Amino acid sequence: MKLSKYRVEPGQDIILGDFDTHDNGGWERGAAESRTAELNSRLEYLQELLYAERRHKVLFVIQATDTGGKDGTIRHVFDKVNPQGVKVASFKKPTEVELAHDYLWRIHHHTPGAGEITIFNRSHYEDVLVVRVHDLVAPERWKRRYDHINNFEKMLADEGTTIVKFFLHISKDEQRERLQDRIDTPRKNWKFELGDLRERELWDDYQAAFTTMLERTSTEHAPWFVIPADRKWFRNLLISEIVVDTLERLDMSWPDPEPGIEGLVIE
Repeated sequence: MKLSKYRVEPGQDIILGDFDTHDNGGWERGAAESRTAELNSRLEYLQELLYAERRHKVLFVIQATDTGGKDGTIRHVFDKVNPQGVKVASFKKPTEVELAHDYLWRIHHHTPGAGEITIFNRSHYEDVLVVRVHDLVAPERWKRRYDHINNFEKMLADEGTTIVKFFLHISKDEQRERLQDRIDTPRKNWKFELGDLRERELWDDYQAAFTTMLERTSTEHAPWFVIPADRKWFRNLLISEIVVDTLERLDMSWPDPEPGIEGLVIE
């Protein structure tokens, strides 16, 4: 699969509407799910290798509009990894303590250590998305944050963190169907809040905010990928391909064994 097709190049001007949310990459569902299972197994091996070597740090950032599929992505793509070496950090509405600090304060201590994969379910980008759409701070303030974020991510990259960011791109019609499903399916009722409808009314504002986010913060050291996410099975396949490709490029190797164990027989 040509992964570069979905990558936003640094400085690229984009129109989100030009990205087909229903794209399937030429795959049929059955074949895609079989391939995803293969990638799950490969990721299991690579994650163990990453953890054993303890040299690299890997951060995956996932952003999406409501119902975009962040939780489902994490559940399916990272199905077989060892939770000992993988962390998920979910960023909700800031607490009073968090609001008393700069907006990156609550983010930094969740970044991965050596040998770890960390997945951000929402992230520091909320401070140029929700904050912008709901006019929570003055425009001149949130506009400065793109440079702050780029510098923050550059520092992480310079210190050995590999960063890849995914924007899960769904259509407005698909969002309507998913919200309706949360109402119609009793076991999914807990996922629905009336506030979701108020956020949906701001669809165009969010699309504009996502566009600027992608244009201003996709860099060589922390690229954004726009993931067509109407078809969940293709979303899972594409992200699995990118995740495995990212880890393969780290050129990892198993640590040398402790001296003196060669030929050792346990009695």
